[in-house]
Amino acid sequence: MSSQKLTLAKLFTAQLFSGAGIASGYAVGGLLAEQISGKTAMAGFAQMSVILGAGLVAYPLSTLASRYGRRTALTLGFGTGTLGAAIVLTGVAVGFLPLFMFGMMLCGSSTAAGLQARYAASDTANPAKPGQAMSIVIWATTVGSVLGPNFTEPGSRMGDALGMNPLAGPYLISMGCFALAAAAAFTLTPERHALTHPTGDQETTARSAPQDRPRFGEALRYLLSQPLARYAVITVITGQMIMTNVMVMTPVHMDHQEFDLTAVGIVVSIHILGMYVFSPVFGWMSDKWGPRAVITAGAVVYTVTVALGIYDSLLPTSNFAILNVALFLLGVGWSMFLIGGSSLLVKSVNDRMRVPLQGMSDSAMNLGGALMAAFAGTALQLGGFFLINVLAAVVLLVNIVFALLARRRSQASAEARETISATAR
Repeated sequence: MSSQKLTLAKLFTAQLFSGAGIASGYAVGGLLAEQISGKTAMAGFAQMSVILGAGLVAYPLSTLASRYGRRTALTLGFGTGTLGAAIVLTGVAVGFLPLFMFGMMLCGSSTAAGLQARYAASDTANPAKPGQAMSIVIWATTVGSVLGPNFTEPGSRMGDALGMNPLAGPYLISMGCFALAAAAAFTLTPERHALTHPTGDQETTARSAPQDRPRFGEALRYLLSQPLARYAVITVITGQMIMTNVMVMTPVHMDHQEFDLTAVGIVVSIHILGMYVFSPVFGWMSDKWGPRAVITAGAVVYTVTVALGIYDSLLPTSNFAILNVALFLLGVGWSMFLIGGSSLLVKSVNDRMRVPLQGMSDSAMNLGGALMAAFAGTALQLGGFFLINVLAAVVLLVNIVFALLARRRSQASAEARETISATAR
């Protein structure tokens, strides 16, 4: 097996376990927060804590990867998630909400590490085709993430058998899965000071030397000066915000509609299936037709998702079949935005800025998602599932506006280059 395939296999394994760990506790995190606090609004803050933790950790992890290699960053990221799950269990046992929230934040480290794994895969690929390599690792999450929510009921029974709060049981599974993901990441080949991309018989350095790493401010100024890179980051951020806003409140909405945990687990599984199952297809599409074509298709999918969510919210009783279709499409739209946006970012920035901007993008996407999650519980209280979907539509509109601006500025830049070229001739 070639070194590239071996690396992808290890990343695949780590991502599979990480996906299972994240999904195992995803369906019950909001319910635990609501139960501990007695307030529905706190359900959104529970998921916000996970996403906020991922946002706060993403950029430091990219800095760590730049300095010491992906193996160190990923192992530490998944290991911190393992610690977080243990703290969640402790917080639930003592009924102390701040400790529970802190554990949830640390669990977000596994999310950040899982996101960074897609870029670790692109490091091994042809620079002209990053989409396929990233999508393979993203797809690995499919198996783990689809199985994860189905551990909810068995996990709750295990927790009950151990004398714990039954809803905390799934976090025992999360803790074990994160530990296995850390172990898989630790088997990656150690890196010193550079990552390389295979390009025929030559290898080009894909990371700048340690003394030439750009600082945060320099990387941010570079990002703001590049229309396509800026749009790539906006796409990743808005895709996460739309998905988070709807997803974190769906289990709570279903609980209020008196669906049981099994039904909640099915909907979450269907949603996560949509997030990952088609990722290799979207990676291939991105490399063949360009990332912006994938992003545009994702916007169409998101539009249908929001329309279905609004329709369901207007029914006297929430429809289980409609929820499954809407949440599946929500996952598909997120996948298209993530792969399209990430591929566009890799292709539109220079090698020196690549790793810092990847970390910056992941931090911003998770912080954006945390912002939506923070208000989601309140939005559900004020306007129900209808308002949740209206907010998602507003964020989608923002993405469309930035898409039009990026297209106009790219066309203007191309025309300017043609004018200069014609003048020179």
